[in-house]
Amino acid sequence: MRLLSALLLGTTLLCQTANAQITSKQEVLDKITQVNDYWQSNHKPQCRGFWDNAAYFTGNQALYELTNKQKYLDYAIEWAEYNNWKGATQTDKSKWKYETYGEGMDHVLFADWQICFQVYIDLYKHEHRAERIERALEVMCYQAKTDKKDYWWWADALYMGLPIFSKLYTVTHDQKLLDKQYECFCWTDSLLFDKETQLYYRDGKYVYPKVKTACNSGKSFWARGAGWVLAGLAKVIQDLPKDSKYRAFYIDRFKQLSAGVARCQQPEGYWSRSMLCEDDAPGYETSGTAFFTYGLLWGVNNGILPAKTYKPTIDKAWKYLSEVALQKDGSIGYVQPIGEKPDPTKTVNAKSQAPFGTGAWLLAATEYYKSLK
Repeated sequence: MRLLSALLLGTTLLCQTANAQITSKQEVLDKITQVNDYWQSNHKPQCRGFWDNAAYFTGNQALYELTNKQKYLDYAIEWAEYNNWKGATQTDKSKWKYETYGEGMDHVLFADWQICFQVYIDLYKHEHRAERIERALEVMCYQAKTDKKDYWWWADALYMGLPIFSKLYTVTHDQKLLDKQYECFCWTDSLLFDKETQLYYRDGKYVYPKVKTACNSGKSFWARGAGWVLAGLAKVIQDLPKDSKYRAFYIDRFKQLSAGVARCQQPEGYWSRSMLCEDDAPGYETSGTAFFTYGLLWGVNNGILPAKTYKPTIDKAWKYLSEVALQKDGSIGYVQPIGEKPDPTKTVNAKSQAPFGTGAWLLAATEYYKSLK
């Protein structure tokens, strides 16, 4: 009888543990859908295809792939159709620009106008309609044939533009896309990667000693800038062929950046806008934190980063994202507004929202959900 009772007790405890895990996983999914439903109920899909909106749609796409909810797919298609499956619309190639920041329709080769192609390619894979990737093919294949390699002169571009080449490769299997991707990445890497800290500067203006922090006049690294890079590298690696000659290099940089990022986390789980000196811009910040969390989780989920090493970092980050960044109504707060540096003059509070911040949160949350066993 004692043995039977012990067995029954053990079975009960196992069932309770299993139920708790199921509830926990469902709770995470409920939070993710609450966030996306809030965003879509408060924002129409009829908005431009520039980076700020397109970054949200990369998060929406990740959640659609997880849930197969038709309304998320329909919302993305409405957005893509509103933009005619294009980014910048200039047709005269002699007028295409990228060297400086620009929101005009002639900045076709500027990565901030190209990130929308990532979503269009994903939508093409669901329904092979040629118009969905015609512009992406025209622009990116043209870019791949040029002799220029300085397209990504700022860190953000390594999320906006870098992953498009490997994503488009999964459709075309054109090796020239991967060759150009690697050539351009190496140029950017040589400019912005700091080997000592294992972090990326935002752009050439911020490379030490051009800009110094308030903390011992040290190096200045902007969280969202480095977050774009870690998330972008994760996207590249997941689409690269397993036998690609470039795969080892990207993975090595991904591991180095992950180590540099983990060292900068604040005790409360977030990353401050100025990664090595919170005094530059004190307080919570969600977008950089979410991109870092997504990258680290993706690395652990795919066996590239050791779970034992990074789980404490991830757990603290998720606690911040799910308890501080996530508001009761489903909005995502504490997102630094559009900028390029740790700017203390920009207000960041619980009501600070942005499409790219919500998109980053969705990416991190979907990977967190996948990590739950």
